[in-house]
Amino acid sequence: MSFQKNKTSLRRSCIRCGNCCSTSTPSLHRDDLPLITNGFIPRTRLYTIRRGELVWDNVEQKLVQAPAELLKVKEKQGKRECVFHDPQPSTCIIYPHRPVQCRALECWDTAEFEEVFAGPKLTRSDLIQDPVVLGLIKEHDGRCSYGRMEELVKRIPTEGETAVKEIIKVLRFDTELRPFMARKLDLPLDGMDFLLGRPLIQTIVMFGLKVKREPDGTFFLTTLSNTGLGQA
Repeated sequence: MSFQKNKTSLRRSCIRCGNCCSTSTPSLHRDDLPLITNGFIPRTRLYTIRRGELVWDNVEQKLVQAPAELLKVKEKQGKRECVFHDPQPSTCIIYPHRPVQCRALECWDTAEFEEVFAGPKLTRSDLIQDPVVLGLIKEHDGRCSYGRMEELVKRIPTEGETAVKEIIKVLRFDTELRPFMARKLDLPLDGMDFLLGRPLIQTIVMFGLKVKREPDGTFFLTTLSNTGLGQA
């Protein structure tokens, strides 16, 4: 949701311009738990921001590293627009069951939103009871943490190919675990972004890197300026 902090105007009601729904999506709070458990918001429409991941701070209006886990509603592919936003006309298709952030947002006065935003957030552990799934999530978080990725990236200038191979090993584990979990545990593949967070081959851009995947499955790591680093 895009707005300026403590923005005020003469307007005191929503004109359904759609700006809040087309530029960002809400993170979920503990009060949103019934929306998930009762099926109003499917888990396949959520993704997890893991600790240390670069994320846009709606209140401060800047990119920051997430200090803790967040669950967010997905955006439409290639856009910042909420998956539940219908632009013609501008409406929310789950409006009676929208998250508390959406209920609190008044773009002309953000005080209530900021109060809600500071409240306790919903996490994966609030929604998952299966010990096998929780165990796999814990293993993934340990081996694919953003803290570990940051450490490995910092080692590239001194260790070169050795550090690059370690990064690719992490990327491969993250990539291969997703279809494995879906297949073995009979889970929807499009629910992996909720269970494991967004794929590292996408979010690695936060470190100034990108991944090219060859048809034979080889990972080729480059900088965003297309300078090759290595492959495996």
